[in-house]
Amino acid sequence: MKARVSISVKIMLLSFLNLLLLGLTFAIFVRVQYRLDLSSLLLSPGRDRVLAVSRLIALQLPNTERRDWDRLLAGYTSSTHASASLFDRHGIQMAGPPVTLPQTVVEKVRFDQGPHPRPPGIDPRDGAWQPLAEHGSHSMNSAPGSNLPDGRWQPSSDHPPLPPAFPAFLIRTSIPTRYWVGARVPIFDRSAMRPDDATLVWMFPSLWTNPFFFDYTPWLAAALVVILVSAACWLPLIQGLTRSISQLTAATGAIAEGKLETRLSLRRRDELGQLSEAINRMAERLSDFVHGQRRFLSDVAHELCSPIARIQVSLGILDQRAQGNQKEYVEGVQEEVEHMSGLVNELLLFSRAQINAADTPLTHVNLAEIVRRVLNREAGESAHVEAHVDGRLEVLAQPEYLFRSLANVVRNAIRYAGECGPIVISAQEKGGVVSITVVDNGPGIPEAELEAVFKPFYRPELARQRETGGVGLGLAIVRTCIEACDGIVKCHNRSPKGLEVEIKLPIAQP
Repeated sequence: MKARVSISVKIMLLSFLNLLLLGLTFAIFVRVQYRLDLSSLLLSPGRDRVLAVSRLIALQLPNTERRDWDRLLAGYTSSTHASASLFDRHGIQMAGPPVTLPQTVVEKVRFDQGPHPRPPGIDPRDGAWQPLAEHGSHSMNSAPGSNLPDGRWQPSSDHPPLPPAFPAFLIRTSIPTRYWVGARVPIFDRSAMRPDDATLVWMFPSLWTNPFFFDYTPWLAAALVVILVSAACWLPLIQGLTRSISQLTAATGAIAEGKLETRLSLRRRDELGQLSEAINRMAERLSDFVHGQRRFLSDVAHELCSPIARIQVSLGILDQRAQGNQKEYVEGVQEEVEHMSGLVNELLLFSRAQINAADTPLTHVNLAEIVRRVLNREAGESAHVEAHVDGRLEVLAQPEYLFRSLANVVRNAIRYAGECGPIVISAQEKGGVVSITVVDNGPGIPEAELEAVFKPFYRPELARQRETGGVGLGLAIVRTCIEACDGIVKCHNRSPKGLEVEIKLPIAQP
């Protein structure tokens, strides 16, 4: 059986797909129209964080002994989830865990060829170098800063000598996959006239799963906001559609079950409202047709009663005056008339139960008393019928309808399975519903005909002959009478053989 997906889920998935396609279209438009690399926008906050930490390390290096640089860099590993190593302008590692750089990274780290990347004479507040010596002096004391008594270097408050670090490269290597991020930082040496350039290389196993480099929290928050806004826009529409469709499904199902009085509300003014109006018109027309057919059937059956009665009287007189072999013919006609009379009576009961189903008064009925009446009427010496019904059990039903229904079921069981073993009538209450079962050990009914036997004038193949079968109204009357009592009836075959007819009625509340 194929899995079913509700229409609400389909609409929500379609809305999210629509948002995804719109976002993709916008990204392509921005890339083509403005030559903007969207990946740089995603990674730029991470680069800023890397540069901020690199700048902080650059400020701490002059005040840290050279032998403690490894410990300084290692202190940032836990917070950044990445390893940091310091390389000079010649590509020689100065601090950090030992690492072998890929050739592409080495080429970026080494910048000992060509002119200095940041010419002197520019204000450091603009992000460039400035010369440390003033007035031709080459001593550290003339630099915009001073040495503390303990030998540490301290920048001047008026002229900060440390420019902000700037990104050098972002390289991805494979086998294994690694991301290398470089930042240029100045290295101060007391013996040097000016600071030297170095590169702080950060190695990330992954950028997208590293919370330091790529913080997915804002993106998750944005996605959540998009989902909430989409849900706020779409859910009222979806709920309205699904509610109306559920009502349409329930109403059409009720009409299919024969409840032709079912009607739908016409509050909607869209296509679903038009569909509801069409279903109401269809139900009204079907109700007129069905009630007209039932009324016609009842009227015909009622009109046939009088001529049949007169024929029976005439046959009685004719039987008294018949002589010799004439009695045989008269008896044959009487049998046919009696069969016709029984058929008309069944039609009358069937049509009346259908026509008056909505107006049938329901009362408290003692189930054990009804079963006792049925056994007194239907059970004979040729069949063994057992009853297991609690004498205190009461149901809500029309007494005559319930009696006729049980009588027809027991009569069928005796007719087709009376010689195959005991027939058992039992009842039990569960959840406010009383289940009455009539079980036999006969041949049962073909599976394809289990529902058809409740249709008027339907007879299984084994009941086509008059000697063994009726006219096909017995179980149809059972269903009509039980449904008039707000109950249901169904049957199923037992294993290995036999048939079980189950009648469910509401329990009578005290």
